[in-house]
Amino acid sequence: MKYLLFIALFSISFFGKADEGMYLPFQLKNNKKDMKAAGLELSIKEIYNPKKPSVKDAIVSLGGFCTGEIISSKGLVLTNHHCGYDAIRENATPDNDILTDGFWAQNYGEEKPIPGLTISIVMRIDDVSKTINKALNDDITPAQRQATIRELSDKLTEEEVDGTHYSAEVKSFYGGSEFYLFVYEIFKDIRLVGAPPSAIGKYGGNTDNWMWERHTGDFSMFRIYANANNQPAEFAMDNKPYLPKHHLPISLNGVEKDDFSMTMGFPGSTDRFLTSYGTELATEKEQPARVKIRGEKLRIMKEDMDASDAVRLQYASTYAQVSNYWKYFIGQTEQLNKNKVGDRKKGIEKAFTDWVNAKSRRQQRYGNVLKDIEDAYIELEKINAIQVYFYEAIYSVAINKFMISHMSLFGMLKTADADDPAVQKEIEKLKASKDEFYESINRDTEVKLLASLLDMYMDNVPRDQRSIKVNQIYATYDNAMGMLVAEINGGMFSRKESYENFLENPTYDALANDDLFIVTTSLMTDYMDNVRGPIANDAKVKLNKANRLFMEALRKMNPKHKYYPDANFSLRLSYGNVLPYTSNDGKNFKYYTTMTGLMSKEDPNNEDFIVPKQLKTLYEKKDYGRYAKDGELWVNFITNNDITGGNSGSPVMNSKGELIGCAFDGNWEAMSGDISFEKDFQRTICVDIRYILFVIDKYAGASHLIDEMTIAD
Repeated sequence: MKYLLFIALFSISFFGKADEGMYLPFQLKNNKKDMKAAGLELSIKEIYNPKKPSVKDAIVSLGGFCTGEIISSKGLVLTNHHCGYDAIRENATPDNDILTDGFWAQNYGEEKPIPGLTISIVMRIDDVSKTINKALNDDITPAQRQATIRELSDKLTEEEVDGTHYSAEVKSFYGGSEFYLFVYEIFKDIRLVGAPPSAIGKYGGNTDNWMWERHTGDFSMFRIYANANNQPAEFAMDNKPYLPKHHLPISLNGVEKDDFSMTMGFPGSTDRFLTSYGTELATEKEQPARVKIRGEKLRIMKEDMDASDAVRLQYASTYAQVSNYWKYFIGQTEQLNKNKVGDRKKGIEKAFTDWVNAKSRRQQRYGNVLKDIEDAYIELEKINAIQVYFYEAIYSVAINKFMISHMSLFGMLKTADADDPAVQKEIEKLKASKDEFYESINRDTEVKLLASLLDMYMDNVPRDQRSIKVNQIYATYDNAMGMLVAEINGGMFSRKESYENFLENPTYDALANDDLFIVTTSLMTDYMDNVRGPIANDAKVKLNKANRLFMEALRKMNPKHKYYPDANFSLRLSYGNVLPYTSNDGKNFKYYTTMTGLMSKEDPNNEDFIVPKQLKTLYEKKDYGRYAKDGELWVNFITNNDITGGNSGSPVMNSKGELIGCAFDGNWEAMSGDISFEKDFQRTICVDIRYILFVIDKYAGASHLIDEMTIAD
């Protein structure tokens, strides 16, 4: 009876249906009835068909960090403003600040190439689990298991792409129990087409980030270019706009409460099988440290950005990224505690234990799973500080990362002269990257970051996890790394001129006598020795195996349930409905916002709520064109679709596969959702497609872009 009760509870609270679930496209056949009941009118094959055009052919991975959708027969791609933010910033200057003012190409010739940005489209997904699993068994070591998986994955991808223009990769799911081969076309000629001013694309700024209600026009537009054969190619002036197999038609009918909605995209990472032990480490140790470090980074950058437009453009993208997850970690910690996620996890673990203990055969296979997980986290907690502080306070600072990139050269110069061919090759590689690096940083800002964050690192990472050399230098400067930075004023690497002089005559002694270089690279070595050392590695191996068995057991406990794997940047679909919600504090929220609400937030003295003059004029005249409903322009709406980071820019489609919005955020009350889906109030925040088209058409006057779209009747 206890087991039956658990099954019912587990199905509802841990892996729900309709609103919860990031499903691989080929899994949708198992969800057909649920999707139809929710309102879907398309067939499953119209959504995913590896042999014929389908919705999946219009869904793209933007740079491997966001999602976009093709919305015209000429390769026009819609995504979020924050996804295109860095590409926009790179093309902005103090004299032509398109980040602040917006940008709209009037023809193909004005579209701006974005070097390094790629767009990937999934051709098909193949199940290769049997091929890989038949070579695995419980008798091989974890190292042998990983080597076998890697070897077979490489073989499968090589066979798939040999002689073609395709790319492929094998991804693992359910902790390494299942494996799927993804075949892609990866396009390398991507150009910026349009973006609203930041006052529209980021309206609400950090104040409204992760919050509902929102009034943000979070969108930007790119175009895919291909060669004469409509295939991926490097940038070339004679490339042509890509002709997609399918592009999404656009609906101007808007949304109503309970309307069917689905998103398709590339969610980055969830951890919904995480145990109470992992949840406890995150809330008590890891996330508070990240918040502390990021808060200091934001303070330093903001001070210098406010003082200089040039510095503002240099750090705009970095600041936005740091800020986004600074607030995310604050919210997730708060909601994990508030929503009692740890208690829910313990309930699942208790039921799991009861199920395991019911049969001796289960005890043999799963009896040690939770103990192994607990033991692994005890060991991993010991290195939590160095892991978090190295990444957040050291490696993520641009100048530190640049110095660390010289470790290979440092090692070479110890035994070889500068004219050695291998050394020369390394120097040429460094020379190729130096201009871009020095253009991207402000020396004074980097020095401030170095001084403050190095002190934070030394104050929080245990002494016995720091090398003798680091501790000696630390003592030399009276246990204040800020004094080291101040005395050498950033070191050889902080000045382009001094760095270029070094490259002209690179010596081992020049690097060895730069205390800041030695400290930074030694911290990298400390990180490798501790976080990737044998003790930590053993704990991770134990944890990975235990997690895989935990997932395996949960799926056996409830064999009729439609499980979905954690997000891992693979193509997924979620479905649900347009819905309001009531927070766990009893506050009721509508399912949409309007221009009237946007204007009510206007504050000329707050950079987060400045309304562009032209937008305000259109509002005052109620000049919304065909994009209004009953005289009002909708801006954002919410659904109960299941998304996470990486889904930014995902299309929100109606029951016919028509575009109704662009997903860009989640709500504060459900910030714990990446670890435990909050079925009663987790929401996806979307830009209404009518607001997007209004900005393009009425605000920017770029009606030529509207003309190439397919507007559904």
